[in-house]
Amino acid sequence: MRYSSACAKTRAPISMELFKGMWEFFRFAISSAVMVCLEWWSYELLVLLSGLLPNPQLETSVLSVCLNTISTLYMIPFGIGAAASTRVSNELGAGNSHAARVAVLAAMSLAVIETSIVSATLFACRNVYGYIFSNEKEVIDYVTVMAPLVCISIILDSIQGVLTGIARGCGWQHLGVFVNLGAFYLCGIPMAALLAFLVRLGGQGLWIGIQSGAFVQTLLLSIITGCINWEKQAIKARKRLFDDQFSADNILV
Repeated sequence: MRYSSACAKTRAPISMELFKGMWEFFRFAISSAVMVCLEWWSYELLVLLSGLLPNPQLETSVLSVCLNTISTLYMIPFGIGAAASTRVSNELGAGNSHAARVAVLAAMSLAVIETSIVSATLFACRNVYGYIFSNEKEVIDYVTVMAPLVCISIILDSIQGVLTGIARGCGWQHLGVFVNLGAFYLCGIPMAALLAFLVRLGGQGLWIGIQSGAFVQTLLLSIITGCINWEKQAIKARKRLFDDQFSADNILV
């Protein structure tokens, strides 16, 4: 690319502008990574807690089935959330606050349609769903009992997956970190332990508890998204964009 004539018209000179936004990039990247890690670690902790229950082999097996299911199905809303993040950030950077709002509504509509279809399908197939993972009747029967709770998880995951993408698009990753920390580690995990070990609901208690955290997460992200001043966010995004612009005097090569 440096010496080819085919790239002559599009070749960008090396300049200090390459390093201008590096710290801000890492600041957003680290916050985004922590958002994801806090959520996933809470579910991994759930599996560890299931090993302390009576009949840990059955409890761990069924919770692993539930986790594999929601992890696989989460890829759909995760993709919608990633697209929403890109679209919202682009529109805000361009100063199009109305287009950013429309993108949010479109993404949320897709999430509602997707989760309605997927959760309804899984609920309808709950009696045979366990055969995908095991041929042991005890496991299959337990999975059938857990299936309605998994359907609720799918609904919450779909909505919060898109809301998380919107938060990233607005540059509010730091808020997402505090939301996930509070929702899962101050609400979800303690509630799961309480229901599983004190109320003696076992694996169902663990799952209900962690989903209470997911509900709090979804609720908080919904409130944050609903309170966004899109015009103000567009102005802030444009200001951040223009602050990073360099003049031609900074060109090195």
